[in-house]
Amino acid sequence: MSETRIIAIDDDPTGSQTVHSCLLLTRWDQATLVDALQDDAPLFFILSNTRSMDAARAAAVTREICVNLKAALDTLENQGRVINPIVVSRSDSTLRGHYPVETDIIAAELGPFDAHFMVPAFFEAGRFTRDSVHYLVVDGEPVPVHETEFASDSVFGFSTAFLPDYVEEKTAGRIKAGQVQRFLLDEVRGDCRERLRALHGNSCCVVDCETQADLDHFAAQLQQTAGEGKRFLFRSAASLLTALAKLPPQPVKAEDMAYYVRERQPGVVLVGSHVAKTSAQLAYLFEHTDVLPVHVDVQQLNISEPSAGAQRAGKLADAILSRIETAHADGKSVAIYTSREELSFASQAERLAFGERLSAFLMGLVQRLPETIGFLISKGGITSNDVLSTGLKLRQSRVLGQILTGCSVIRCPADHPRYPHLPVVIFPGNVGDETALAQAYNILVNGDQSTVLSDIATAR
Repeated sequence: MSETRIIAIDDDPTGSQTVHSCLLLTRWDQATLVDALQDDAPLFFILSNTRSMDAARAAAVTREICVNLKAALDTLENQGRVINPIVVSRSDSTLRGHYPVETDIIAAELGPFDAHFMVPAFFEAGRFTRDSVHYLVVDGEPVPVHETEFASDSVFGFSTAFLPDYVEEKTAGRIKAGQVQRFLLDEVRGDCRERLRALHGNSCCVVDCETQADLDHFAAQLQQTAGEGKRFLFRSAASLLTALAKLPPQPVKAEDMAYYVRERQPGVVLVGSHVAKTSAQLAYLFEHTDVLPVHVDVQQLNISEPSAGAQRAGKLADAILSRIETAHADGKSVAIYTSREELSFASQAERLAFGERLSAFLMGLVQRLPETIGFLISKGGITSNDVLSTGLKLRQSRVLGQILTGCSVIRCPADHPRYPHLPVVIFPGNVGDETALAQAYNILVNGDQSTVLSDIATAR
């Protein structure tokens, strides 16, 4: 008899923002995947970080993950443990990312699939789909996402929020809008199992859902049909994972996350995201808390000549770290933030190359922060992935839960060479209102550690 595991191949680490107690993998060698497949949690995440890459590199990374995953599944099957994977290509809920590159690779390596479902809803962030149009709630009003700032992304921009047209646009006409199967609200809320059973040939399907209850009901029908032998692939945001995993409430309450702050020491907020929401949250943080601002002028890193660029970056890093060490000694937390404006580049390749240089600079700072910092808040999906994989050099970590809606907390292991037991908040760039970053910070610095709660003791 087979077991089921939900495997999310995640283009940044924010897909865990609605679940808890599961593993985040920053490595995907066969041995690591075998361990994860045998973990007690019903799902785990493989952090591919492909949203920071060009399409060719994203395809290569996704293929490597799939080949190793297939080998890990075969290894366990040979040992008598058969695992039935539910594969989710988890990506940004505002339709940015390498679609269809990643789903094409997954289908080629782990297929065949009867259908792949596009489910971009993320209710906690005000994103839902109605009549196959994906919306974002802005100031209380639903706005088609092609009318938001996310649609003008210089790498992953798009022109329509009507999902069948989006599929045709992104597949360059390979999948026509008229070929996309639309699961509308009435059907999602009813019984669509016969229609699911009839799917074949990796049909592209888009799914309406306005509430988590809609998605829970639909996911139950998907899982029942899959249990009968149908094979489905998913391209989704985080809310689908909530529906598939069916986890109980997180064992550690959000307001108790201060328990994990090390020795009540001040912490560091690292802000790489430059979307408007992040900028507003950063401004509110500085206005309403005692966090000290530390600005990284990214223009100083925009130098094409390698030796001159490295020299300037080294001097800038030393100056920034000196300020952080002084603040830490004075008992003050700091927020390291990049310039708020997005630089312009002549090509997508140049933009991605500069992003890699900037990431290397920020991760160099993370690796040299004071060893006794109490916590770290990482703002931005790609930034957070780099923090886990490069800055902290974690092979894997476990999600404790959410400190705020959509913001996961993990903790460094006890044997981490520099930051044992350090709590890290993974804070997506486009989540929360303007007060949210300050709220997370205040929970960590103002929480009461005097009471050791039984649920925390159990969760450790």
